[in-house]
Amino acid sequence: MLQAEPTQTAVHPHSSVTLHQLAHARAGDKGERLNVALFAYDPDHYTTLLEQVTEERVLALFAHRGASRVRRYPLPNLAGMNFVIDDVLQGGVNGALNLDGHGKTLSFLLLSMEVDAS
Repeated sequence: MLQAEPTQTAVHPHSSVTLHQLAHARAGDKGERLNVALFAYDPDHYTTLLEQVTEERVLALFAHRGASRVRRYPLPNLAGMNFVIDDVLQGGVNGALNLDGHGKTLSFLLLSMEVDAS
């Protein structure tokens, strides 16, 4: 299957952008735990991600869903990081009352986070 090349927007120094402009994400879920991997399109942006996409900011972003803990695992050789977020799936796929309890959709929430591009 062919995949489209990511659309990259020109990033100007000292401008605010969404993570989606700098990175892509993959997610998985198991019960109440969400696993989100975030990878920079350009390895030069890895430092920006590492400095600005912190456990505290991710926990605040997912607080409205009841997230209780975030652990971040840097992957420097892959220009990425992995986040494990606890208690965020509101009962999981089978127990949630919301339309889609799958973790996949929540990677887009992370990609909406704003960061300062430098």
